Amino acid sequence: MNAPHPTTPAPGHEAAELKVLIAAPRGFCAGVDRAIRIVELALQKYGAPVYVRHEIVHNRYVVDSLKAQGAIFVESLDQVPDGVPVVFSAHGVPKAVPAKAELRGLDYIDATCPLVSKVHRQAERAHEAGRHIVFVGHAGHPEVVGTLGQLPDGAMTLVESVDDVAALAPADPAMLSYLTQTTLSVDDTRDIIAALQHKFPAISGPRGEDICYATSNRQDAVKAIASQCDRVIVIGAPNSSNSLRLVEVAERLGTPAHLVQRGSDIDPDWLDDIATLGITAGASAPETLVREVIDAVAAVRPIIEDIVVTAEENMTFKLPRGLEAA
Repeated sequence: MNAPHPTTPAPGHEAAELKVLIAAPRGFCAGVDRAIRIVELALQKYGAPVYVRHEIVHNRYVVDSLKAQGAIFVESLDQVPDGVPVVFSAHGVPKAVPAKAELRGLDYIDATCPLVSKVHRQAERAHEAGRHIVFVGHAGHPEVVGTLGQLPDGAMTLVESVDDVAALAPADPAMLSYLTQTTLSVDDTRDIIAALQHKFPAISGPRGEDICYATSNRQDAVKAIASQCDRVIVIGAPNSSNSLRLVEVAERLGTPAHLVQRGSDIDPDWLDDIATLGITAGASAPETLVREVIDAVAAVRPIIEDIVVTAEENMTFKLPRGLEAA
């Protein structure tokens, strides 16, 4: 734990000093960094506009910043005009999407997180081996849609809970594999996998877990601070799976938690009658929003900051060919 860093309160503060524990690691992960950089480099290489299919990452501040630079976000390839480049989001897309782009002769750049792409390759290998895949994830999430779309319809079955596992009745229980979404709750996923292995002893899984390092690290960091806090604030978007999981992690430890997108979302009532506040950020939230939220808290009560470090991250991912020198 680093030495406390005091923040000067706004004039007229009379409230008791509030201790703020800031989780580390927090915020941007390597996959998010890479995806944002891909859009920025595409804009440099091609000039505006560059189209992006789906939000590049789930954060309104990031999306608006890229819009200001000339990026146009759409939900369907049909909304992309001919002759302009398109970027696919960090969450990944079904195989049909790049195939359609190629048919139209569109220049496309795939910003899928390499850790998501790894799951796609694992799915292909299991399918080639004749195994039916049980995929653990949240229905409708872009990453899940993209992963299910790597294989023919019916090759994968989605489960979201232990109850879903209980209802599974595969044609050949001896030929099953499981894979998971990369941004799930570590604890929930462990329970679901245990249920799968108990019901289907022959089921195979990946060599290492599919939940990404950044998701695991941020959940561990919240666990480290939540027990010391009266309340936790998670900075992230309401459609960000990994951010929502951070709220759940804190609440399961008995600490009230709130998801906010900006400093303006802070409710002063949350800061009444508490001694310690925890702050973290999902993997799509930039550090500038962390500072904005801390400043918003400091405008209500004088604070003293303390950073709690549970892991060091130095992961980087290569950019797609053709963009390195853009």
